[in-house]
Amino acid sequence: MRERGGAARNTYSAIGRRKTSIARVVLQPGTGNIIINGLPLEERYTRPLLQSVISRPLRVTNTIGSFNVMATVSGGGTTGQAGAISHATARALLKVDEAHRPILRQDGLLTRDPRMKERKKYGLKRARKAPQYTKR
Repeated sequence: MRERGGAARNTYSAIGRRKTSIARVVLQPGTGNIIINGLPLEERYTRPLLQSVISRPLRVTNTIGSFNVMATVSGGGTTGQAGAISHATARALLKVDEAHRPILRQDGLLTRDPRMKERKKYGLKRARKAPQYTKR
């Protein structure tokens, strides 16, 4: 439990990462509102797949109607941001109740996805694409 300015008592915060995105999530007991960068989930992410990725930790632990999620996310694209929010939410749920660990671990929500974009190498067009070979 982390207190901020002495105002809220039951707030749980965590940080999640995916690709180049970083998300800070604060869980508060509430009705299940998910607000990302000041916008409701449906306005911020219109694709149902991304909405499902973000709410997955809450669905898996059956806490979807009992917590309000306030997220601040920056960097990367929409997919990376959704993954970062999901990771942070899962970490915050652990602070709420340690009994959630086996369920979240089984679904792979606690593991930070290590896949990143590979750097471009000199002499190549992209990370691995080489210029076309000409024999003559």
